[in-house]
Parts: sequence; structure tokens; C-alpha cells
Amino acid sequence: MIGVVDYEAGNIASVSNALSTLGAEFIVSGRADDLSRCGGIILPGVGAATGAMQSLRERGLIDFLRSVRVPLFGICLGMQILYEHSAEGDTQCLGILPGTIKKLDVSAEKIPHMGWNRVEIIAAHPLMNGIRSNDFFYFAHSYVAPVDACTIGVTSSGERFTAVFAKENYFGVQFHPEKSGASGLHLLRNFIEQCSSFRQ
Repeated sequence: MIGVVDYEAGNIASVSNALSTLGAEFIVSGRADDLSRCGGIILPGVGAATGAMQSLRERGLIDFLRSVRVPLFGICLGMQILYEHSAEGDTQCLGILPGTIKKLDVSAEKIPHMGWNRVEIIAAHPLMNGIRSNDFFYFAHSYVAPVDACTIGVTSSGERFTAVFAKENYFGVQFHPEKSGASGLHLLRNFIEQCSSFRQ
């Protein structure tokens, strides 16, 4: 069972549709009691970091997300708030990964970075099994994560930034796999398989 976190900051419908397409069993909930029974967690996200963190706080999900022991997959804003800090609204985030989310450099082709772009795989990981380096995925964001030791995929738009990371049982993508066609569905399937094989 996959738990999709409902905190009024996510594209719940498109994520749910993608999981249904894959035949995955899932629930959508903003309650830690429900999500704690799941074998994997998806943290979607669109909007601003400050509002997202406030919504998680109101639902009592901060400590839960920080202590999750099953695979957790952050999407777009859901990935960004896994870091320590976001320059968007000077927001303290979950602190699962070190580093600060910053606004795209002014040299970017366009801000927000919206549309299809390539993801270069720079480190092997089961999450990327069957996905070719430089496959296209769909992006929609203005803030980016730094490239660091947890980065397994990068994208460029004026600068290189983390497109995919993996750290222990935490994973994240800056793009929207649920809107990225066959490659995005393949990646979501890989995450579901990670959940099935995960041992605490």
C-alpha cells in the first residue's frame, strides 16, 4: 500500500491517476495514523514552501515525515521541502537532506523552468532502472536543489541542479513523473518496487 500525503499542496489527482494506471494499491490521507500503515509514502507538491510547511505542521505531519522508515518519494515541491531550508519565503523545511533550495539563476532560459527537459543520470540507483540518461521529463518550478553527494540525476537550465536524489529511504524528483509519459510511469513503478523490496 502506497500512502499519498494530502496536505492541500499537492497535485493529488494526477498522482492518483498515475498510480491507478500502474495498478498500485494506494490511499490519500493527511493523517499520520493512516500513512503509518503504508509500505511507502509519496509527498507531492505544487505551490510555495512556506504554505506547504504550514499545512504539514497543522496536520501534525512534521515529525512523522522526519521519522519515516519506509521509502518516501518527494515530487517537485515535495522534494524541495525535504531539504533544510528554502530561500522561498526564508522557510525552514524538514531537514532530511542538507542544503538550501534557491531560486534559479537569472541566466536560466526562462523562469519558471516549465516544460520538458532532459535528466542526465550521474549515479546508478535502482530508482532509475530501465530509464536512459537524457530521457525527457516534465518540469514546472522556479527554485532548485544543489547538486551534492545524494544527487543521482541532474538537469540544466542556466545552471545544473538536482533532478533526482536518493538518500537511504528518502527519494525525490524535481520534475513531475505523473506528467512525464512512459518514462515518468516507469520511474513511479521503480519506486513501488523499492517499497515492495524494502526491509526496515
